[in-house]
Amino acid sequence: MNIAIVGTGYVGLVSGTCFAEMGSHVTCVDVDEKKINRLKNGEMPIYEPGLEELVKRNVAYGRLNFTTNLTDVLDDVDVVFSAVGTPPDEDGSADLKYVLAVARQFGQHIKKYTILVTKSTVPVGTAKKVKAVIQEELNNRGVDIPFDVASNPEFLKEGAAIKDFMSPDRVVVGTESKKAEEVMAKLYHPFLIQNFRVIFMDIPSAEMTKYAANAMLATRISFMNDIANLCERVGANVDSVRRGIGTDTRIGAKFLYAGCGYGGSCFPKDVKALVHTGIEAGYHMRLIEAVEQVNEQQKAIVFNKLVEKLGDVKGKTIAILGLAFKPETDDMREAPALIVISKLLEKGALVRVFDPVAMNECKRRIGDVVTYCSDMYDATDGADALALMTEWRQFRMPSWNVVQKVMKGNLIVDGRNIYNREELENLGFVYTRIGEK
Repeated sequence: MNIAIVGTGYVGLVSGTCFAEMGSHVTCVDVDEKKINRLKNGEMPIYEPGLEELVKRNVAYGRLNFTTNLTDVLDDVDVVFSAVGTPPDEDGSADLKYVLAVARQFGQHIKKYTILVTKSTVPVGTAKKVKAVIQEELNNRGVDIPFDVASNPEFLKEGAAIKDFMSPDRVVVGTESKKAEEVMAKLYHPFLIQNFRVIFMDIPSAEMTKYAANAMLATRISFMNDIANLCERVGANVDSVRRGIGTDTRIGAKFLYAGCGYGGSCFPKDVKALVHTGIEAGYHMRLIEAVEQVNEQQKAIVFNKLVEKLGDVKGKTIAILGLAFKPETDDMREAPALIVISKLLEKGALVRVFDPVAMNECKRRIGDVVTYCSDMYDATDGADALALMTEWRQFRMPSWNVVQKVMKGNLIVDGRNIYNREELENLGFVYTRIGEK
């Protein structure tokens, strides 16, 4: 099958590459000429484990191509996926200008039956707007060309996106016609030969499913962080509580880990957008609003613990391990590390940072206001305190003897609860974590 994917960001590039890996002929389209030229030269605009190898292989086989012009390929494709950005407006709503621009171009140039599939995360009702724009352009042309719109939200985890796409636990598709349903079923069949798990539904339900899924996961994180903060105050241990409730089959253990808050490209944006959708519909999403409020508070908890233990941090050197919002990505959108760094600098602290892949992204975002270090031991050299913000594997079992020798102080603030208190305290460190007194 021939398909085009508009947008070579995280979702578009991963989706296009994986479709090509399964034998489809894919053209990825982006208006950013520099990005397209980089991709043609085998340079990745994002970090995702395994992606570079797949891109290069499918380009070499001729199944994956890149262009800046959608109209060049529209005549040859059966399906166009819209995977452009939907950044939040000031009021928290999703900005649909790029989505509607793709729809307009689609309507201006299609010559045969084609399906436009929205893969971007968009509010309920977006498909109606997309369909109206396409029909408007067809009317302007004075032509009657059949088309369908569909919704196919993504559920990819950054750091495990290739696996998630190639072996999905489910694929959600919203359609309005049997023909579109058959095309989408054919497209996803190679991924689900052993167990066909495409869930077909109406388009508004598919659009809502994405928001509901992310809001539920964000809710579990904020719930556990709220419990953790209470645990500290009453003398309970949040890890024990997590094990106690996670073994309940009605609850399950996933997304119940206390920490310094969630970030990334999805949860913060989608929670805000869902709240705004509620406002537009005349419904107050009180629980989801609280989820966002708890998370914003939680992002400062590592800073608060540093101040609690050190007092005035002015002139103190703080080592930050981990900058990305989660391991296996260089994505720093809404990353808790940015909040902690900002607050430390505001109070006059000196900040030394290290992250395995997000150093360039950090420098792009905040410049040279911090010291960028070559590894975790370089970051802790002369530090009064160490703060763990991202639980990269290489941070899990450091040589504490080396850390002890190079650090000036002995405070460790564990923002992801991965270290052993007894081990560190026996070595003479002052150790504090989330949700334990």
